[in-house]
Amino acid sequence: MNKIYFQGTFGAYSHLAALSVNPDAKILPCKTFDECFNKAITEPNCTIIIPESNRITGNIGIEYLIFKHRLNIYMEHFQKIEHNLLGLPGTKLSDIKEVYSHAQGLSQCSKFIKKNNLSEHIRADTAGSAEMISRKKDLKQAAIASSLCADIYELEIIKKNIENEKGNLTRFLVMGKNIHQPEFKSEKYITSFLFKLKSKPAALYQSLGGFAINGVNLTKLQSYPEKNTFDSYFFLCDLDGHIEDPKVQKSLKELGLHCEDFHVLGVFEADKLREKKN
Repeated sequence: MNKIYFQGTFGAYSHLAALSVNPDAKILPCKTFDECFNKAITEPNCTIIIPESNRITGNIGIEYLIFKHRLNIYMEHFQKIEHNLLGLPGTKLSDIKEVYSHAQGLSQCSKFIKKNNLSEHIRADTAGSAEMISRKKDLKQAAIASSLCADIYELEIIKKNIENEKGNLTRFLVMGKNIHQPEFKSEKYITSFLFKLKSKPAALYQSLGGFAINGVNLTKLQSYPEKNTFDSYFFLCDLDGHIEDPKVQKSLKELGLHCEDFHVLGVFEADKLREKKN
């Protein structure tokens, strides 16, 4: 049985994503993202599933760990995020005065919270908030979390889908230490890589010319400062295509002329939801 580590508590959206990716896997929680990455380093046959960005609130903030550990990316998974107001069995919406959740959960449900005049309390994660509500047994308190949390912590869904915007998605990355990439066929692929440019004027502008000339589409380009400096930056990049595609190879060869560090993080099939998402 495969083993998948996620950050958070059972019932977290990362747990939900892991179940979607491999429902037969042994799915285990970690307290922090750092712990997840360290598990992948010390247990080469396991995988980790990490939220990378959210459609509404943007990047999650795990880029520094991607740069540090340089794990191989096996796949991306877009998980639909549906927030629910969870309370003790028998609780009515009118009973609730306080709501607990992760900062992003509260932000993504701000209209509902304001409309119902609820007092917000930020916690480390959504599932941990649900667990706390189950334990404290205060009818005035509720959590914003997944429907999975209601099952796990024996809570009641008082109001379903309370998020501000429907169709909210979080992009998860499935990663591990061992290197693996799919054969180049007719599927749609993403190639993910990081690079650090040589220190010279207009380096970034010059380095990206090869992608334009060869007609390669960049779907992500993010800068991140090198440790202890704001003068030197790494870039995290995703492109549409397989690394064995000749036009991708030509683009990356051109990029390499301008780099002092270059590392391929992974080649994987594009999630089918990308087409619907765009």
